[in-house]
Amino acid sequence: QVQLVESGGGLVQDGGSLRLSCEASGRSFGSNAMGWFRQDPGKARQFVASISRSGSSLRYADSVKGRFTISRDNALNTVYLQMNNLKPDDTARYYCAASSRYTASISSADAYDYWGQGTQVTVSS
Repeated sequence: QVQLVESGGGLVQDGGSLRLSCEASGRSFGSNAMGWFRQDPGKARQFVASISRSGSSLRYADSVKGRFTISRDNALNTVYLQMNNLKPDDTARYYCAASSRYTASISSADAYDYWGQGTQVTVSS
């Protein structure tokens, strides 16, 4: 089992920045591919970014490329999402996810077995 706790969300103005953190506990964090997803009420969960077990392989949704950066610190059991130049369309609840089956960076939500409770990001125009 892996428990995931996100933090760092909040209210920010258009063009601002936030850094989300996801702390994992439970089984070995370093063996998991990790990802960030987001969801608006009434909409499907959307892939944002993912990172391989080693951190050497990264993947991003086209809508966030060049603005968001995913990283991880396996010694701290933490994955991060640095979000710059935020836009109102980025407003959503952001979820951290861990895969027990994959070590490579992967964008499909079906590949992830553990999910956090999410942290709300609101970008005002």
